[in-house]
Amino acid sequence: MSRNARLQARPSPVAASGRTGQQALDVGGQRDSYLYVPRQYQFARPAPMVLLLHGAGGHAHHGLGLLQHLADDLGMILVAPASAAHTWDVIASSAFGPDVAVLDRALAHVFSQYAVDASRLAIGGFSDGASYALSVGLANGDLFTHVIAFSPGFVASVSTEGAPRIFISHGSADNVLPVEPCSRRIVPLLSKAGYEVEYEEFAGGHEIPAEIAERAAAWFLRET
Repeated sequence: MSRNARLQARPSPVAASGRTGQQALDVGGQRDSYLYVPRQYQFARPAPMVLLLHGAGGHAHHGLGLLQHLADDLGMILVAPASAAHTWDVIASSAFGPDVAVLDRALAHVFSQYAVDASRLAIGGFSDGASYALSVGLANGDLFTHVIAFSPGFVASVSTEGAPRIFISHGSADNVLPVEPCSRRIVPLLSKAGYEVEYEEFAGGHEIPAEIAERAAAWFLRET
């Protein structure tokens, strides 16, 4: 396996409207992946998109569920691939490999059928998915404009590209990935490296309170 987290897929013009609603995403791999396209999607109006990554032991529908309750009201396309193993490759094996390929195929599929707003293109996740989102997002900051990390544990060593904006949240009473060695360490390091970071620490555990998900979505969609 490689330590290369680079993705090749890029948004492109489309000539017809794809199907809306929740649907299976046939991108190979050993587990199901999903796509959600909001009801009001129209190919003439490129939509913001978020690639969402589940936590350890989770499934793609857990990734989708991070923001699906907001997708229709906010007009966001959501893409939720599944990791090959119980968690994402660089976390399980300290190297990038099959999961990067699945992410690339998922993005290529969506970009070929849906008009995506290249100025509102995020990668996000929860727990291990947040760690992976940060790692892949920093390696592909020339593709992703935003990174959303709910309760991350770490950032893998990657060659960085671009300057995505970053949103991180963490519960002060998290007993799975404690905030002190995780987000309270990650946020200053990213800020020192020159990234624009919005940090929301809340009174709670290893979770995403509804108001935190709403703040993350609003942050993603607000005008700069």
